[in-house]
Amino acid sequence: MSNKKNDRRTQILQSLAQMLESSPGARITTSALAKQVGVSEAALYRHFPSKAKMFEGLIEFIEESLFTRINRIIQEESNVVARIEVIMTLILGFAEQNPGMCRLLTADALAGETERLRVRIAQVFDRIETQLKQIIREADLKQGLRPAMGVAPCANFLIAVIEGKIRHYVRSEFKVKPMEIWQEQWSVLAQNLMLNR
Repeated sequence: MSNKKNDRRTQILQSLAQMLESSPGARITTSALAKQVGVSEAALYRHFPSKAKMFEGLIEFIEESLFTRINRIIQEESNVVARIEVIMTLILGFAEQNPGMCRLLTADALAGETERLRVRIAQVFDRIETQLKQIIREADLKQGLRPAMGVAPCANFLIAVIEGKIRHYVRSEFKVKPMEIWQEQWSVLAQNLMLNR
């Protein structure tokens, strides 16, 4: 019974993500979501007490997907510039593969929803920025490299690049992919990111 319930929860979240992708700019209603899943609205609420909880389920998926992999990258990649590149590529690749999630990451889909959800999305980006700061700090200690513009401004600039590319993807209704021309952009960034001490 528990597996069946988890399967239905997963189906609801997948349908919600699909609707976010297929209806750029549209507000998702529980009525439309129930129709997409093929259940009644009451059945939706048996699995999630509110639409906000459904969005939270998707945000948890984003957090788990990204931070599990970011932690693995930090463990496995010792070169600081390569580590930053792999993390940024991971995030942009995740965005490209999950267009509906990008509407959450930009808070586009959260207009009119509870403030708690927007705060939670802001915390995702804050955590990524904190990770980048830590990596950049380590560059000086372990590799004799220092950021061209200071630790905090450098991490903030990198997070702005990530957010900008994801926002552009949403604004283009998923036509301008985050990974398009990323290698060329990264090569320019990498050349100017760190300086020898």
